[in-house]
Amino acid sequence: MSSVTRATFDEVMVPNYNPAGIVPVRGQGSRLWDQQNREYIDFAAGIAVTGLGHAHPKLIAALTEQAGKLWHLSNVMTNEPALRLAQRLVSLTFADKVFFCNSGAEANEAAFKLARRYGNTRFGPHKNTIISFHNAFHGRTLFTVSVGGQAKYTQGFEPLPGGIRHLPYNDLAALKAAMNDTVCAVVMEPVLGEGGVLPATLEFARGVRALCDEHQALLIYDEVQTGNGRSGSLYAYEQFGVTPDILTTAKGLGGGFPIGAMLTTHALAEVLAFGTHGSTYGGNPLACAVADAVLEEVARPETLRNVAERSAQLAAGLRVLGERYGLFGEARGLGLLLGAPVADAWKGRAKDIVNAALAEGLWLLVAGPDVLRFAPALNIGAADVAEGLARLERACARLR
Repeated sequence: MSSVTRATFDEVMVPNYNPAGIVPVRGQGSRLWDQQNREYIDFAAGIAVTGLGHAHPKLIAALTEQAGKLWHLSNVMTNEPALRLAQRLVSLTFADKVFFCNSGAEANEAAFKLARRYGNTRFGPHKNTIISFHNAFHGRTLFTVSVGGQAKYTQGFEPLPGGIRHLPYNDLAALKAAMNDTVCAVVMEPVLGEGGVLPATLEFARGVRALCDEHQALLIYDEVQTGNGRSGSLYAYEQFGVTPDILTTAKGLGGGFPIGAMLTTHALAEVLAFGTHGSTYGGNPLACAVADAVLEEVARPETLRNVAERSAQLAAGLRVLGERYGLFGEARGLGLLLGAPVADAWKGRAKDIVNAALAEGLWLLVAGPDVLRFAPALNIGAADVAEGLARLERACARLR
């Protein structure tokens, strides 16, 4: 087999990404090693995906067992792992019904199609407006990127799908003014992820639910990033005391194996009757077997307790470093999805801090140009959090 390096990427890959120069080759828990066997603390978890860390033995066992049975059936047949996973999701959430796909974008695509079909069939073709929020992110298909509220992702792809409105996040008055009988759905992230790790206020979350009820519109929670224990509860809606009509999930659901799901109620599921939507790979036995093992582990009280404890530890450590070096401010977020806005002098330079941390052996993320994003594994230990903070301190000191 030929050797590959970062330069190989430029030779053979479409240039829509710009990955780091380091090439990881193996991982264990919350640590990674590159081609030169250099070690890194992982505070990124593959963008909030590897929620149980790398090479988790229960996930390896689930995948290996299923790989020896069936890899694929398609949805013309019924497969056991998909039904078991659906049963678990239904038992753990508000939902009655589940649709499986392969990514967060696909889960949101299904949710938006369901919302449009709901409005059309229950009220008429006039009820088709989807309301989203500025700086939201819902995926990269043409429909989902149009619903997402970031112009940089839609420029050059016009004409865009219509019937979509964007409003300020956490602004209940703006939403109230926009609601009318044409709105079929409001979609929100309980924490804006790509948009800066900004949580919804309790007043906003509950107000959105009330306005949706008043105007017979569906409330869609995009929990692609906040779901599966990331927020400190299994799904973040639980912390707001708000039940959505539709919930989308992916990322951490498969612990690194691609899978997405849309969850909804009996009444709404009937709108997607036979033949109205589908996915060749959706409900793949391998993905569902792994995801079932992920949920079993993530839903354990011990795992969620660790999220709360490590979140407090990480936030406290970031507060100390922020005050000591002045590069970033107080962290915000939920659970182990935290964002630290950079100081005014570092506006637009969050990536410089990430690169400095990487040079010290710590993987971080950004959430836009002005926010550092921290999304380590849910089962990360106190020692790894402490070591990661020590490496971040070295990076801050070097930048200063």
